[in-house]
Amino acid sequence: MHIHRLFRAHRVLPRYLAIAAPMLALLASGCGNSVQVQKTTPPTQNPIQVENAKAGTADWQLTNPATDHEIEGFASQTSVDRGEAINFFVNTADPTFTLEIFRLGWYNGLGGRRLTTAVTLPGTAQPIPSPDPVTGLAECQWTNPYVLTIPNSSDPTNWASGVYLAKLTATTSGKQSYIIFVVRDDARRSDFLFQSSFNTFQAYNNWGGKSLYDWNSPGGAAVKVSFNRPYAFGDQPTSASGVGAGEFLTNIQPADQTYASGWEYPFLRFVEREGYDVTYSTDVDTHSSGDQLLNHKAFLSVGHNEYWTWEQRAHVTAARDARVSLGFFSANTIYWQVRYEPGADGAPNRTIVCYKNRALTEDPFYLSGDPAQLQRVTVRWRDAPVNLPEDALVGVMYYTNPVHGDFIADSTSNFVYANTGFSSGSSIPGLLGYEVDQMFGHAPDGTVRVAHSVYGTGAQDFSDSTFYTASSGATVFAIGSMQWSYGLDDYGVPDVRPSFLSSTAQQITRNVLNHLAGKP
Repeated sequence: MHIHRLFRAHRVLPRYLAIAAPMLALLASGCGNSVQVQKTTPPTQNPIQVENAKAGTADWQLTNPATDHEIEGFASQTSVDRGEAINFFVNTADPTFTLEIFRLGWYNGLGGRRLTTAVTLPGTAQPIPSPDPVTGLAECQWTNPYVLTIPNSSDPTNWASGVYLAKLTATTSGKQSYIIFVVRDDARRSDFLFQSSFNTFQAYNNWGGKSLYDWNSPGGAAVKVSFNRPYAFGDQPTSASGVGAGEFLTNIQPADQTYASGWEYPFLRFVEREGYDVTYSTDVDTHSSGDQLLNHKAFLSVGHNEYWTWEQRAHVTAARDARVSLGFFSANTIYWQVRYEPGADGAPNRTIVCYKNRALTEDPFYLSGDPAQLQRVTVRWRDAPVNLPEDALVGVMYYTNPVHGDFIADSTSNFVYANTGFSSGSSIPGLLGYEVDQMFGHAPDGTVRVAHSVYGTGAQDFSDSTFYTASSGATVFAIGSMQWSYGLDDYGVPDVRPSFLSSTAQQITRNVLNHLAGKP
């Protein structure tokens, strides 16, 4: 029996090998529909992922905020490209002060990374300007700037694009404040361009006695405000922890309306923690360099992006029409039109002009009657003679404040709610406010309402979130709530605001960002 089996095997084996050999060769060559064993190559990290793997520090935070002008300063520009220089002007009565530079990000939760060691500089008591009696303009003409030149190596994480803080410390009093600026990387394409709303920071800034608002401008609001001055802080004591940084870390809004926490920094921490490929700019850059928007898959407006120039809106609209998606994680967006004028030294775009309710009696662009100037009159975008409602671009537009309510889902079958388990009527506590938007009827055809958040008993007591697909194929998403970013990160809790952290808000934001960037 065993001999017979061996004999059969001896006869069959050569025929088996003759058939199997070509198949084995085919497998080895990787041809046909064969299963292949391949070496896996780890995915390349984008510059933001590489940057946030570097060592962070909490040293960027103020421990002794300057609440009485003990030390303060401003930058010569809102942003600087890699390879260019920016000037910092500082006012202090102390004989010396130190200056340190930090980049804001995630950095394993520490929130910032040191770029320079502290340099000791001579203090200068600078002249404090008086507001112009007609326009209210208070513009500093200070001396002895510290000049910082940003390196521009082939490594995009060497002074990576981002939001930066110059931390100032007076050596005698120990008082501290910030100068905020953005480092751009105009040569690098990224998925997202995060625009910081320096126009809005400056509109509310009442350093020198005047802002664009009556409530914090003794004797009445200005119609012109300057970037050539430090940022003040508001009437909430906890807002002092962000003094000098505009409304990026904390805000200067009235205490009876909202928390002192800013809206942009929690969003920045989230996108950098998640590793999204993002570069940064300001609204002044959107105004002056519209072509830069075309280097990105999506443009992000976050928090409180209220003041826009004609050119800024035209450039964002053109980007949408060139298939750049828009993400408005903000409210009260594109509400007032503004114009820029040069500073006293001739530098462009250093003065914001906005006549608001005085425009039809005082704005020289309206009084001229020139059709080319009428479209730039500084009224609300929805009002005559401009007549361009905000929701025609955004999908929603500003309705009211102050609001403190819950985000309530609607139309949950689309991409916005993937992997959330939400159905229509599901809610997220606390993420509605403090200013909210709603649909007014001018949104593009096909706009989908994805949240309808009722917060009161009145017929108009609601806020909407929307998206639409432009004819170019770009997606335009609008959350319609200013404090959405409070659900993404807990920076400032519990000192500046309560916690509203929400894993669902985080997932919704991931879904939207991935969709805007054309990723699964």
